Order: sequence, then C-alpha cells, then structure tokens
Amino acid sequence: MRISLLVLFWSLMLISCKEVSFKEPQPAGIPALKEVPAALRGSYQSYDQTSGDFSDTLIIESWGYHMKDKNDKDWLGKGTLSDSLVLKYFENYYFVNFKTGDQWVVRLVKQNSNGSIEFLAIDLQDEVKGKDVLKKLSKKLKVKEIKRKDDTFYQINPSQAQLMMLIKDGFFTGPKLDKIKRSN
Repeated sequence: MRISLLVLFWSLMLISCKEVSFKEPQPAGIPALKEVPAALRGSYQSYDQTSGDFSDTLIIESWGYHMKDKNDKDWLGKGTLSDSLVLKYFENYYFVNFKTGDQWVVRLVKQNSNGSIEFLAIDLQDEVKGKDVLKKLSKKLKVKEIKRKDDTFYQINPSQAQLMMLIKDGFFTGPKLDKIKRSN
C-alpha cells in the first residue's frame, strides 16, 4: 500500500485515532472565506521521501480541493467548502477546519513566496512523540480529553494570540508541496 506524506497528513482528518481539536473553527472570531482565493488555487505535489519521485497531486480550486494519484485518477473524494469544511485566513496562514462529529480539526496552509505551500498539523500519530507534544501543549493551554468511539480528541480553546504562539513554537509541522500548475 502506498502512502505518501501528503496523503498521511490529509487523511488524518478522516481516519485519525488521536487529534488536537477545537470547539469551533479556528481562529475564533475570524470570518470564513466564501471561496478559496485565486493565489492559492492550483495543483501541488509532494515528494515521496523514499523514492524522491513526486507523489499524489493536491488540486485546490475555488470551491475546495480534490486529489489525484500518480495515474491521474481522483481519489479520497472532494472537500467542498461548507458548514463542515471551513477556510479562514489569518496572519499569513490559511486555516482549513474539518468538522468531525462535534469537534473541529485544523490543518494550516502556509503559502511561500515561490508558490509552494506547507501543509501543517499538530501530529499526535506517533505514540511517543504524540505524548511529548501533548505534555508540552498542556503546559501552555488547558487540554480536555474527549473519547468518541475509537477516536480520542484533545480539545483546546486558544485565543487568536495563543493559536499563533503554538504555530510559532513549532507545534504545527508537515510537508512542503510544490506548485506545479495554476488552475483556472
């Protein structure tokens, strides 16, 4: 089974067992965008860290996103901006908020000057590293553990300033994706 780093991070929203979550889309108090800005639209690829080859392609359009594999076949379905997929922009970051049950999970997109993007998340998937991240996080914010079936959420409620501090302190990490072409 092939799993690229991009696929792993993007899929975490759907299959994750452990996630940092929020009561509402982040950052709180910032209005949602009605469509994806033109500057962010396009096709992006990450490199497979094992082979060095390009892996799956993330395609961002005005209405949301979809993904294609190496054979140009759509997979994973489409993510359409809605009341359960909310995009916000604040301090040079796009906040992609996914609703899962009564929890919100956040991914960040940072657009670089060369057109590439960084796709960032608070990664709790590795058991040892995840415990370390949670320990550090609990020193900065109150963390509420919420169990839902097989999933565990670690809910936080940061202010805008606290959320930006988590970003600056390196809590959000992830791969860089290179822009390969611009969509219409």
